[in-house]
Amino acid sequence: QVQLVESGGGLVQAGGSLKLSCAASGSIFGINSMGWYRQAPGKQRDLVATIARGGSTNYADSVKGRFTISRDNAKNTVYLQMNSLKPEDTAVYYCNLKDWGINYWGQGTQVTVSS
Repeated sequence: QVQLVESGGGLVQAGGSLKLSCAASGSIFGINSMGWYRQAPGKQRDLVATIARGGSTNYADSVKGRFTISRDNAKNTVYLQMNSLKPEDTAVYYCNLKDWGINYWGQGTQVTVSS
């Protein structure tokens, strides 16, 4: 069974930077994509960014130009470099892996941005 372990969350001031990491392990087969989603209190879980194995990326409009998603295929690890953080970025960030159409989720890591 696939397991996703996230790290890198924390408390930062507005304008600061943070880098999230998510390492996938277990029985992963086929071409896969990885990504990050976030959920603020009282809000739905929304897409932040995704990246295919070949490197194609997709970003939410709210984070374009500020966040960068990358992956290390050998390590099955995805990263999210977050720059110019804003208070509205505060949320629990969840790592996602889609393997042959099956979605797997990490436990979430809290990101809090203060003014």
